[in-house]
Amino acid sequence: MKTIQPILIVIILLSLLAFSFPGSCGFAANPPRKNVIFMIMDGTNSDIVTLSRWYKGSALNLDKILAGGVRTYSGESAITDSAAAGSAMATGRKTRADYIGMNAKGKPVLTVLEAARLSGYGTGIVATSPVQHATPAAFTSHVLNRDDFGDIGEQQVYQELDVILGGGAAWLKPKPKNAVKNDDGMLKTKQISREDGENHIATIKSGSSYSFITKKEGLSKRNSGERLWGAFAEEDLAYDFDRKALKPDEPTLAEMTRAAIGRLSDKDKGFFLMVEGSKVDWAAHKNDPVGMISEVLSFDQAVGEALKFAEKDGNTMVIAVTDHGNSGLTLGNADTDKTYKSQPRENFIEPLKKAKYTVKGATSQLKKDRSNLKEVLKAYGLTGLSKKEYCLMDEAKSVGDLENEMVKLMAKRSNLGFSTHGHTGEDVFLYAYGPGKPAGLIENTELPQVMAGYLGFALDSGPFSDWYLDGKEFFRERGYRVLIDKRDNKNPELVVTRGDEELRFPENKNFYFRNGEAVKLKSVNVHSGGRFYIHWEE
Repeated sequence: MKTIQPILIVIILLSLLAFSFPGSCGFAANPPRKNVIFMIMDGTNSDIVTLSRWYKGSALNLDKILAGGVRTYSGESAITDSAAAGSAMATGRKTRADYIGMNAKGKPVLTVLEAARLSGYGTGIVATSPVQHATPAAFTSHVLNRDDFGDIGEQQVYQELDVILGGGAAWLKPKPKNAVKNDDGMLKTKQISREDGENHIATIKSGSSYSFITKKEGLSKRNSGERLWGAFAEEDLAYDFDRKALKPDEPTLAEMTRAAIGRLSDKDKGFFLMVEGSKVDWAAHKNDPVGMISEVLSFDQAVGEALKFAEKDGNTMVIAVTDHGNSGLTLGNADTDKTYKSQPRENFIEPLKKAKYTVKGATSQLKKDRSNLKEVLKAYGLTGLSKKEYCLMDEAKSVGDLENEMVKLMAKRSNLGFSTHGHTGEDVFLYAYGPGKPAGLIENTELPQVMAGYLGFALDSGPFSDWYLDGKEFFRERGYRVLIDKRDNKNPELVVTRGDEELRFPENKNFYFRNGEAVKLKSVNVHSGGRFYIHWEE
């Protein structure tokens, strides 16, 4: 017994000494890497999720992680748009329609993605729309008008994200100098480009930190530590049902998600990734059930990629949600008022399965003389038309009118109803997986708070809560003369002077000039609504 006591004392002392050594000696464990993958299925209501599951014939990846619901209304309306909804989910603030990364008063608010980058996490966005579109824009930029794609795109270039994958190459390019014009001076074709003359593809390529790719093959090629920008279309990527035949060089949403996760998983601290399945919303605006199913299933495959990583990793929170409903799609319509009790699911699904393409994919193959109209209708699954039905198609004055007639007939054959071509205001499903995941019926503004909390920072308190300053007010209070230089109205600058010191802040950039010498900033300069907002640390 006497010999055991000294041994116990030695063991206890050694244990206490081990815990007393500083972390630099290697005894303290490193904190676990944490990741958040936030996935948004734009403009999706519950009926199309049900319809997509039946179309697929088996459970969705989303079904495994159903956790609750999300309220979607904006700061001014019971029915939100994607800008206000995206901004609410990015900043934790309800705001107005068309506002991107702004509060309801029009002041920039730091987003959860920006805060994650400032906190040392890797960051990325993935979208099937132009990356300058409302939802990805809401996480990466600050403007009062969601249509300011030029400003949004420029801010994204200077945000220094690690991964950007999607469409929108057009808004990185200046206007072509040799654009072909008609005799009246108008461009022969729609030319989407930057108004300020800057070439941001050149900007992206000029540094050694980015790899710029335009085809899906580039996703598998990489150099260690290299950032990745993939611009796979001038505007939006193809609908998934159309992609293989019509746009084979474009990647799927699942492929982009997998590539983004692969890049970001190298980050020592972890990462924040926002993934948007953008075009359920676009198809819903057209009332095209085939297009809607195409993009729900495409999104669900991307969710599968996120879950595969998260299940293996153990420290990844995955959240999937839609920002709002769209179209008011219903399983059942006026024709089923008295027959709904005897409608097997095949009555809803089989007409849809005859379509090889979405309505946009089908009509994209229409010849100018419409000599292949029957083939186009067949490509959308519309065969055996009555004379009246065919005449409605044949007499359509534009491609838009033709598409409208096609989707109406498809909805009728599939026993589906649509109440609007616009958004709807219902609560939407919340899907979540992993440590710290949200659950229950919550506000959309709670989502960024949950994600920020898991990553170890706060958006509504501390340095991130009031990040952007009104540049004019800030510098005038410190004795500077202040003006906004608009001599180049496409590239205005905030100019402040005091004595022999001059500071110039170009809009949308992450630097300023002190007496002509560039100085790096932590955030981009925002010029919106006649005001210049900056972040400044004294």
